[in-house]
Amino acid sequence: MHIGLVGLGKMGANMRERLRVGGIEVTGYDRNPDVSDVASLADLVAAMSAGERIVWVMVPSGAPTRAVIDELGGLLGAGDLVIEGGNSHYAEDAVHAAALAEKGIHYIDVGVSGGVWGRENGYGLMVGGDEAQVARLLPVFDVLRPEGPREEGFVHAGAVGAGHYAKMVHNGIEYGLMQAYAEGYELLEAKDIVTDVPGTLKAWTRGTVVRSWLLDLLVKALEEDNELAAIDDWVEDSGEGRWTVDEAIDAAVPLPVISAALFARFASRQGASPAMKAVAALRQQFGGHAVRAAGQHVAPETPGGVTSAG
Repeated sequence: MHIGLVGLGKMGANMRERLRVGGIEVTGYDRNPDVSDVASLADLVAAMSAGERIVWVMVPSGAPTRAVIDELGGLLGAGDLVIEGGNSHYAEDAVHAAALAEKGIHYIDVGVSGGVWGRENGYGLMVGGDEAQVARLLPVFDVLRPEGPREEGFVHAGAVGAGHYAKMVHNGIEYGLMQAYAEGYELLEAKDIVTDVPGTLKAWTRGTVVRSWLLDLLVKALEEDNELAAIDDWVEDSGEGRWTVDEAIDAAVPLPVISAALFARFASRQGASPAMKAVAALRQQFGGHAVRAAGQHVAPETPGGVTSAG
């Protein structure tokens, strides 16, 4: 099987490698010629057979994704398929699908979770789109997902848009989980009765009801920097937490934990917080997100969304 992959950043490059190891032929394109297999999108499309071409897009959400899909719409033809795997807002999927359908080009959306660890561990995949097109891609999904039962790392969540909607909610939950661990860490640090805070957290990683991969990563971060002294407590948000809260308001669904976690990230940009250092460290551990060195506060920016977890 042969697919094109557009966007060879933190996740895209690792996905290309995992796919190749799994026996899928991949032609990758990136604006950075040092990592790209071809010189242009046109060259990527030309490398595959008309009517059978599959192009997976992994670029930042918003304008970059729209530009790539628009260009692909002019290069691909009837029977070809576009997969949008970035952290896009689910409402944009219907627009992309409709525009491509006018040319006979199929479209599905995939929410991808796994961060920089996905190459080794596999990616959680949430897919939206036509059942026949999803079935067409199962060999690709089976290589990318974690080992084990398919249903424990992959879901055909529904029609176009369902994949990105599921990923949006996933990331909202992620906000709440990270915030809970971070607040617990700060409370342990606040009272000198616990003299081994990293050890206490590590002791929770087996057998306890709060064990998880995120907890493992917090322990790893503390082992690398026992007091998180090198990390600033300024925490970015990818945009999906905001979308999750927006959807909750529209649906009148109470999300007090996820909302509070989002607002805590906003608060992190206003003053020092050990808890937010822990959240920043977690984002770096699982997603490779940049952290600010201690003392390097800057004015906050409104995020446009990024192609990564969290």
